[in-house]
Amino acid sequence: MSWGTELWDQFDNLEKHTQWGIDVLEKYIKFVKERTEIELGYAKQLRNLSKKYQPKKNSKEEEEYRYTSTKAFLATLNEMNDYAGQHEVISENMTSLITGELTRYVQELKQERKSHFHDGRKAQQHIETCWKQLEASKRRFERDCKEADRAQQYFEKMDADINVTKADVEKARQQAQLRHQMAEDSKAEYSSTLQKFNSEQHDHYYTHIPNIFQKIQDMEERRIVRIGESMKTFAEVDRQVIPIIGKCLDEITKAAESVDHKSDSQMVIEAFKSGFEPPGDIDFEDFTQPMKRTISESSLSNSRGDGKSEPKFGSKSKGKLWPFIKKNKGAGPEDFSNLPPEQRRKKLQQKVDELNKDIQKEMDQRDALTKMKDVYIKNPQMGDAASVDHRLAELGQNIEKLRLEVQKFEGWLAEVEGRLPPRNEQARRQSGLYEAQNTSAVNSCAQDRESSPDGSYTEEQSQETEMKVPATDFDDEFDDEEPLPTIGTCKALYTFEGQNEGTISVAEGEMLYVIEEDKGDGWTRIRRNEDEEGYVPTSYVEVYLDKNAKGAMTYI
Repeated sequence: MSWGTELWDQFDNLEKHTQWGIDVLEKYIKFVKERTEIELGYAKQLRNLSKKYQPKKNSKEEEEYRYTSTKAFLATLNEMNDYAGQHEVISENMTSLITGELTRYVQELKQERKSHFHDGRKAQQHIETCWKQLEASKRRFERDCKEADRAQQYFEKMDADINVTKADVEKARQQAQLRHQMAEDSKAEYSSTLQKFNSEQHDHYYTHIPNIFQKIQDMEERRIVRIGESMKTFAEVDRQVIPIIGKCLDEITKAAESVDHKSDSQMVIEAFKSGFEPPGDIDFEDFTQPMKRTISESSLSNSRGDGKSEPKFGSKSKGKLWPFIKKNKGAGPEDFSNLPPEQRRKKLQQKVDELNKDIQKEMDQRDALTKMKDVYIKNPQMGDAASVDHRLAELGQNIEKLRLEVQKFEGWLAEVEGRLPPRNEQARRQSGLYEAQNTSAVNSCAQDRESSPDGSYTEEQSQETEMKVPATDFDDEFDDEEPLPTIGTCKALYTFEGQNEGTISVAEGEMLYVIEEDKGDGWTRIRRNEDEEGYVPTSYVEVYLDKNAKGAMTYI
C-alpha cells in the first residue's frame, strides 16, 4: 500500500490532506495548552481556598485547632494544598512533554511538507515540458509529411505534362526529394522525442512521483504516530500523579478517622473547667416564728430595735465579688489569681513549661559557646577565647533569672495544686458565696415585709423596695446582705496585698475576725471593722474558730 502507486494522480488532494493533518495537530496543541491553563487555574484556586481557611498565627482561631475535628480539618487543608501541587505538576509536564515538543515538531513538519511538494511540482513541471517537446516534434513531423506529399504530387503532375520543360520537371523532382528528406528527418526526430518522453514519463510515474509521494506518506504517518503518542502522554501525565493524589486522599481519610468526639469533649472540660463545685442546697428559713409572738408595742419595738436594719435588694454592697471571676480589663495579675483554680493551674503549668523551654535554649547556647571557647583556647588562631566571656556571663545571668521565675511560678502552682482535687475526682465546692447570696436574697425579700399589729404582712410599695432579680454574671455586684456574724478570730501569718476586688489587705501579725471559713477554695472571709471585710488566702492566716461566738456581732 503506497501513495506513489495508488494515488499517483492525486497530487492536489494529497496536498490538501497533509495541510489538514497539520491543522489537526495544531488544534490538539491548542487543546492541551488550554488544559494546562485550566490545571493551573484550578491549582491556584485550591491553594487560595486552603490559605483562606488556614488559622491565623498567634490568634484565638489557632488555639481552636487543638481539637481532633479541627486538626482533621487543618490536615485536610494541608493535603488540599499538596493536591493543588499535583495539578501544577500536570500542567508543567503537559507543557514540556506535549505542548513544547509538538510545537517544535509542527514547525519541522511544515518545512518537510514544503520540501516534498516542491519536489513534486518540479517533477510535474519537467514531465509537462517533455510533453510539450513531444507535441512540437509531432506537429513538425506531420507538417513535413504533408509538404512532402504535396511536393511529390506536383512533381508527378509536371512530369506528366508534355508542355513542361525538362528543367521545370527536374526542379520539381529535386523539390520533392528535398521534402521527402525533411519528412524523414522530422520522423526521426519525432521518434527520438517520443522515446525520450516515454522514458521520462515512465520514470515520472513509476520512480519520481512514487518516491516523493512515499516521503509524503511517511511524513503523514509520522504525524499520526506522533499525535497518538502525545495522547498517550496526555493520559500518562495524569496517571503519574494519581498515586500521590491517592496518598493525599488517604491522608484526608486518615485525618477524618482520627476525629475523636470523646477526646474533644474532654478538651472542652480542660479548657473551661473552673475547679469549683456547684452551690449546695439553700437552707429553709422559717418566717412563721414572728407570727406566734404576742403582738405588743414593746415586742415590735424590741424586735426592730435589737436587729439591724435590713438593706433592700435595690441597694449595692461593696467587696462581695468573687476575686477569681473578676474580669480585669487589660493585663491580669502575674500569678493568674483572677482565674478559677483549674484554669489558673493550667496557666501556671503552661508558664512553667515555657520558662523551662527558655532555660533549655539558653543552656544550649551556653554549651555551644563553651565548646567554641575551648576550641579558641586550643587553637588561638581561630579566635579570641575572651571574646565569648561576656556572652557566657550574660547567658548565666539569664538562666539564673529564668530559674528564679520558674521557682516563683512553681510555688504558685504548688499552692494551687495543694488545694485542688485530683483530676479524676469530683471538683470541690466553689465556695459558700453563691449559697450565701441566695440565702441573703431570700432573707432580704422576706424581711422587706413588716408585720402589722394584727399579725398580717404588708408589702412596701415604694420603688426603692422593689425586688430586683440578682444578676447571674459574676462581674455584676451582688445585692446587700445582712452582715455575717463572726465565727472566730485569726492571726495574719504573712502580709497580703489585696489587689483584686473582693479581697482585703492584711499586715503580718494583725488580728482579725473570721466571718466565713474556707469552703475548700483556699480563701477565708474576714472582717477588720464594720466597713472593711473581704477574702484572704487561707494559708496566710491562722484561724481560731469559736462556736460560741457565732452569733456575736463584735467588730475590731
